[in-house]
Amino acid sequence: MGDAPIPSEHMLVVFYRSMPPELKDIIRDKFSDAEVTIYQSEDGAPVPSELYQSATVLVTFVDLPDLKDSKNLKLIHTFSAGVDHLLQHVILRESDIPITTSSGIHGPPISEWTVMNWLVSSRKFALSYEAQKSHVWADKTPYTQGIHDQVGKKVGILGYGSIGRQIARVSSALGMTVHAYTANPRPTPESRHDTGYIVPGTGDPDGSIPASWHHGTDRKSIHSFLALGLDHLVISLPLTPQTTHLLGAEEFAILSDNCHHPVSKPYVTNISRGKVIDQKALADALNSGVLGGAALDVTDPEPLPKDDPLWDASNVQISPHVSGLGMEYFPRSLDILQVNLGRIARGEPLINSYIRGKGY
Repeated sequence: MGDAPIPSEHMLVVFYRSMPPELKDIIRDKFSDAEVTIYQSEDGAPVPSELYQSATVLVTFVDLPDLKDSKNLKLIHTFSAGVDHLLQHVILRESDIPITTSSGIHGPPISEWTVMNWLVSSRKFALSYEAQKSHVWADKTPYTQGIHDQVGKKVGILGYGSIGRQIARVSSALGMTVHAYTANPRPTPESRHDTGYIVPGTGDPDGSIPASWHHGTDRKSIHSFLALGLDHLVISLPLTPQTTHLLGAEEFAILSDNCHHPVSKPYVTNISRGKVIDQKALADALNSGVLGGAALDVTDPEPLPKDDPLWDASNVQISPHVSGLGMEYFPRSLDILQVNLGRIARGEPLINSYIRGKGY
């Protein structure tokens, strides 16, 4: 009696649906020294104030406390990589509670989704898929017209974070040349290192893959990058006021006019946010042949309305914001939290910190 150890933290995990038992086991195993409360949130119903008030660590998607209920919080960890959906919340605007994200965990699944879509398009997989459904051994003629591989192609990655770096890794393995674009200059080898969370064995930790590095936040710098002769443009940017509708008709024309592949026009892949692109301009560019195709895991809005013309645009592949999903998602996110709790205990800087005022 009185000898039981006092838990070092009270961790509140707010989940958007019923949590699978295996995930509960993972949480309790990873954080066995903490008192863990798992709460299932409901649309429109606030999390009880007393849960927030007693928590020292909060793990969440969208649910955040009022300032008055956050007095004991020393860390908020989000299951999402971006926090654009939380930017107007008082916790982000008026508190200094450290916030960390799950940036870094999405590289493997999203890079596989990206390459899958490239190959579905370039290898004309839809022909085989439809023929198999109809039990037809199809004629080879449609396959010989325009089918191509990725060797020697140039891929420009707009936003060279953890996702972009893993896309660079698999692109390089396919024989492609990678060109990286960042908001800020990365002139030295040290400045090109990835300082965030890295899934072991993935990505481009030291930034050695790109054949060239580019930077800037102005239109002139973006246009210079798009004029490199890119066969693929991968959009992997956070959504901020500066990146909203960053790419439109003018940008697609620059991309197209400078691509000299004998078979295909540039292919656009968007795995960031739908609002980064002027969606009508994208559909027009696809239908007019300015662009050769597009893979979109994000749209504006989401869900995409049934009558939106983007559905029927030429050579577009659309998925419902699922490129980052996988059974590894939550365990990897919790790995980041585990690392950061150790850093807090040792007085070290956190990884994946959200920087107030920057938007990510």
